[in-house]
Amino acid sequence: MSLSSRQLVEFLEEVEKNLGQRITLVAAGGTAMTLYRKKPSTIDVDLTGPAKDVDLFSKAVHLVQPGFKVDSWPNGQVFSQLLPSDYLRKSRRIKTMRNIELRALAPVDIVVTKIGRLDERDYDDIKACIKGFKLSK
Repeated sequence: MSLSSRQLVEFLEEVEKNLGQRITLVAAGGTAMTLYRKKPSTIDVDLTGPAKDVDLFSKAVHLVQPGFKVDSWPNGQVFSQLLPSDYLRKSRRIKTMRNIELRALAPVDIVVTKIGRLDERDYDDIKACIKGFKLSK
């Protein structure tokens, strides 16, 4: 199943119904690229954010049972990589919802995390990210 930007937001709107407080989430990988509209869709949801927020989010997702893969990591971790401590400050706001401040990793941080995993889809995403955001050395 592929998720468009609209479907990602709808999923988060459903999840936030189970949150009792505001949290901050930062989209990573293909999720971030889809929210930036640099890619039409993503096959899963990848998020990071402050540890307490990620914990609350994970519990709320469990109640929703979305039917697709949702990965979330604490404190700037994405897959097995740890981003610099300023990842949250460098991230860009995508949407302010009732209980979720949705952000996306800075484009350079997307590339760094894609390099860390580096499967075939990651190669394509890295190329699209470099071209779409006009990144240079």
